[in-house]
Amino acid sequence: MSSSHRLRVGLPKIFVTVFYLAACASIARGAPAELPALNTPPTTEHHVGKVVWEDLVTPDLAAAERFYGGLFGWTFRTIHTGDTDYAVASLDGRPIAGLVQKPMPAERRQPSWLTFIAARDVDAVARNALAHGAKVLFEARTYPGRGRQAVLTDPEGAVFAILASSSGDSPDYLAAPGEWIWSSLHAKDAGSEAAFYQELFGYDVFDATSGDGLEHLILSSDDYARASANTFPVDSARRHPHWLNYVRVDNAVAAAAKAVSMGGRVLVEPHADRHGGMVAVIADPAGAPVGLMEWTDSDSKVEPK
Repeated sequence: MSSSHRLRVGLPKIFVTVFYLAACASIARGAPAELPALNTPPTTEHHVGKVVWEDLVTPDLAAAERFYGGLFGWTFRTIHTGDTDYAVASLDGRPIAGLVQKPMPAERRQPSWLTFIAARDVDAVARNALAHGAKVLFEARTYPGRGRQAVLTDPEGAVFAILASSSGDSPDYLAAPGEWIWSSLHAKDAGSEAAFYQELFGYDVFDATSGDGLEHLILSSDDYARASANTFPVDSARRHPHWLNYVRVDNAVAAAAKAVSMGGRVLVEPHADRHGGMVAVIADPAGAPVGLMEWTDSDSKVEPK
């Protein structure tokens, strides 16, 4: 992979608590039969490898709505299906995430966000993933209006979902404050994990400058940086590989303080990232981690040549 390592972008060092696999799989099991389209009206755009959606499983939907609505300005519409409550989070009228209420088991599995990556053919990607060491947590299923999706674990056990949106993928643009702006994979071996996702989604993979002696890689498609893969520090033997998603904020310090005032807590204190802005990692009142990231309008996620 070294021949394709060209990008020089700074990444934050992330330390987060354990993600539990069954909690993520329960998002898919608990989702209602009908889910909202990603784009209204539909687009003809498809960006394989782009993170296009996030779902949260939480034991207290009302509390999650208060927290994320107060912190990011999201509004919510709840879909009731049987004994399942699924809330669609929107910003300025555009759906950006889903939240499903599900009790946590006795062993106190941690609530978490599930990362959905765009694919053209979910079944083909799932077969390819299985051939390269992945496991299926939730078989491919088609949802009217949404498209076809499946939930898997990668070779190290990090949970992710693949989605072929029936309404197309959103155009590439700079996320506004309150929208998802970045996703990062944290693993024991970033290189092998990056190679796995490259096999599935055709990513270009680039080195990212780091002074910590660890491997940090950028995953890019359509000449656009999509996500990063990062090797855990040597003292992270007990941490489970996981994806972490970031929301753009105007001020990470203020947003982290506001999160605490609403019942959340800070997992990683706000600090300067190498791209120039501040980043932090917080947990919502139920414990689900989420990143905060500042991003100036002059910064670019376009892949350099």
